[in-house]
Amino acid sequence: MEEVVQPNVYVRTCIALLMLLAVTWSIAYINLGPFNLIVALAVSIAKAIVIALFFMHIKGSSRILHLAAVAGVIWLLILISLTLGDYISRGWVPLNH
Repeated sequence: MEEVVQPNVYVRTCIALLMLLAVTWSIAYINLGPFNLIVALAVSIAKAIVIALFFMHIKGSSRILHLAAVAGVIWLLILISLTLGDYISRGWVPLNH
């Protein structure tokens, strides 16, 4: 059975997402060198976690839904690793200009 979510949870979630948006926007103007991508991905993962937990109601739901969410993330990581494996092992043909 689902729990009733209070409106203040949505307000706090919105504020958290707006703060993460401000962090994303400010990171775009800061030169962190090779860490730009890492920081941007970390912020986007944090936003995805907030959205999944509160807007998709994974927090407070049954164990089977938690398992389905984790299985989806694991499947995504498997597909990304297979794609990167193909990309890294591919032979490159030199361009003749």
